Amino acid sequence: MSDNLNKDQLMQFIERIERLEEDKKAISDDIKDIYAEAKSSGYESKIIRKIVSLRRKTKEQRQEEETLLDLYMTSIGM
Repeated sequence: MSDNLNKDQLMQFIERIERLEEDKKAISDDIKDIYAEAKSSGYESKIIRKIVSLRRKTKEQRQEEETLLDLYMTSIGM
């Protein structure tokens, strides 16, 4: 491959990444706006974030985490 082709290909990768980074920023801002909207409606955004996190996991993963959390808390006297 020639240097010019490699430069062009590299520039295409960089530009694609930059566009996706812009999209990611816009999506992140949208998510923040939704959390703020929920908070202004009286919901706790911290709890909503936790629910969103838990929904990404399987029932088995959640149970395993709860078991470990209980074990760790018991071991430190909580």
